[in-house]
Amino acid sequence: MNDVLFQPHEMGSVTLPNRIAMAPMTRSRSTQPCDVPNAMMATYYAQRASAGMIITEATQISPQGKGYSFTPGIHSDAQVEGWRLVTEAVHAVGGRIYLQLWHVGRMSHASFHPDGLPVAPSALAPDAQVWVVDEASGVGGMVDCPLPRALDIEEIGRVVEDFGRAAANARRAGFDGVEIHGANGYLIDQFLRRSSNRREDLYGGSQENRLRFLVDVAESVAGEIGADRTGIRLSPYITQRGMDDEEIIEVILKGAAELERIDLAYLHLSEADWDDAPTVPESFRHALRARYNGTIVVAGRYTKDRGSDIVEAGLADVVAYARPFIANPDLPRRFRENLPLANFEGTTLFGGDERGYSDYPSVEEAA
Repeated sequence: MNDVLFQPHEMGSVTLPNRIAMAPMTRSRSTQPCDVPNAMMATYYAQRASAGMIITEATQISPQGKGYSFTPGIHSDAQVEGWRLVTEAVHAVGGRIYLQLWHVGRMSHASFHPDGLPVAPSALAPDAQVWVVDEASGVGGMVDCPLPRALDIEEIGRVVEDFGRAAANARRAGFDGVEIHGANGYLIDQFLRRSSNRREDLYGGSQENRLRFLVDVAESVAGEIGADRTGIRLSPYITQRGMDDEEIIEVILKGAAELERIDLAYLHLSEADWDDAPTVPESFRHALRARYNGTIVVAGRYTKDRGSDIVEAGLADVVAYARPFIANPDLPRRFRENLPLANFEGTTLFGGDERGYSDYPSVEEAA
């Protein structure tokens, strides 16, 4: 098999056995209360350890960073121990696993905050919803995000420290590395865009100022776990959640040069995955390559063939797959042997138990 997806790749200080990554996907299966990872999650990730790398579901760096019910954290000792169950299970079957560090910013709900107010660069509400479980009924559903309050300068510094502390906790939990979530309208992305950042201090206004928070976080995280074990996810062409900004491509390319200076191991592009989503132009991919020499990961409706094509063209090094990994825990094998892919059950994506989570069979189990 000569397909480029099955060739190894050196990414920072970690060798990936293939170019097929499991993309981060929120599944809301942590133990309650206190959002603790558990044995069910360890089974789920270990089943998918044949990926070149696993990037976990987004994981809140602090209670303030939470935006969805039942998502796990990495800010308490219990959470660190819970994640250690996961990393040990993945490593026991030869896998590599990175923890995605998450602060949702304004993409949150009043029920997660003592004062009822999520935080953001500016007090601007997103046109968006988050998944929240009603305490009385135990049923989850999508609810509107409220108007947030703006972070002050001192609070911004504390959030940067929270990211660094979370990276240190990830190291304690046994992760091979971490991925900073700077995409999809969450806090770092909110600082980057004029549509969500109206600040007039060091963190707002100019493109350089709007990049400052991203750079501060990247340096804080790299200082704790090593730049060679740190990646970041960005979403230059995603405009949903009130994030449209015609300057964002310029900002992302300037940010890529900063990430090259810090020497982060990889940059992960979250590309839009809905049917009428904008296409990422090849000119942007070449411009990104000119500014950043590390590993480039791409994700967004990639098939096996499209993934092979973009790696073969030299415009990406690793392709991350999300939905295909849900119902196909042995996705790399299915790709390699050109086996049919199973479909996932959409009603079991968020919350629940093993059904629709860790009960999807491998090829051998199905046979």
